[in-house]
Amino acid sequence: MIPSLIGFQLIRLILLGVFASFLTVLLTPLWSNILYKYKLGKHIREDKNAPVFMKLHRKKEGTPTMGGVLMWGAVLVITFLFFFCHKWFDGFWGKINFLSRSQTWLPLAAMVGAGIVGLVDDLLGIFRIGPKGGGLRIRDKVVIYTLIAIVGAWWFWIKLGFDSVYVPFVGELSLGILYPFFAVFILVASAFSMNETDGLDGLAAGVSLIAFSFLLVVAFISGKYDLAAFLATLLGTIVAFLWFNVYPARFFMGDTGSMALGITLGVVALLTDTALYLPFFAFILVIESLSVIMQLISKKWRKKKIFLSTPVHHHFEALGWPETKVTMRFWILAGVAAALGLAIYFLDFFMV
Repeated sequence: MIPSLIGFQLIRLILLGVFASFLTVLLTPLWSNILYKYKLGKHIREDKNAPVFMKLHRKKEGTPTMGGVLMWGAVLVITFLFFFCHKWFDGFWGKINFLSRSQTWLPLAAMVGAGIVGLVDDLLGIFRIGPKGGGLRIRDKVVIYTLIAIVGAWWFWIKLGFDSVYVPFVGELSLGILYPFFAVFILVASAFSMNETDGLDGLAAGVSLIAFSFLLVVAFISGKYDLAAFLATLLGTIVAFLWFNVYPARFFMGDTGSMALGITLGVVALLTDTALYLPFFAFILVIESLSVIMQLISKKWRKKKIFLSTPVHHHFEALGWPETKVTMRFWILAGVAAALGLAIYFLDFFMV
């Protein structure tokens, strides 16, 4: 028989996930109508260095973007709904509320902060403001998201007392004063890797669904029930968003969605001390980023490409694979890699 505490926490996760999905579905027509009414569509900027991408995605010009607001917006609403219910009515609501200083303040703040910056970037792109009419310059984005990551790293180090990283089958490795640098790297890398992955209908949302699902399992068995509740809520919004984002997408998540999901992924990995498991839990994000890095290095030093187009999902498109085939095969790879990562995590967990 399942102990009462575990049983209640499982029910809590299910109800939060279902409620988040239901609320997001209700909010979707309102938000999508705004996007369509005011023609807040994706602008495919001219880039002579990316002819393959332009050719493949010209047909998506004008598709509404900023759909990611639905995900982080719904999570924000639900979090504070139950928080204030707990403050005003207490009792039962105290068991549902999952806003806590040690587990959920940071991922919520990072998600909303990155989402708002991404929203501004999306709007600049829509109104063709910025270099080549594409919003913020990449170096500006790197600076802004690095600043967000620095605040997060400071919270981990000073407020939560994190100063080490868990190495599978070895144990805790103390980083001391180097920990904030490690945290900044993880947060920035996860944010931009998710942004690079968001290039096909349903790809980033599907990969996120898989990654956060496995991290929810880790959070739950680690006894971080508030964090697990937060993740269940986020997963509920992703499921609802994905319903409208699969091919052909009704709208895209935009930077406001991809950067919010990416930085949240990094925060959760650090909170669960599984940052070194990200190559498994976020396998697709890793290969997408590696493909971009390899392409840039090859073009600079060899004066030739390795891939027809990067990130690597565009390479397979250029080979003639239908967009849906690339997306679903990447989902499969993400699921297999994450399952392997969880198996390794459990093996290490039970050996300790």
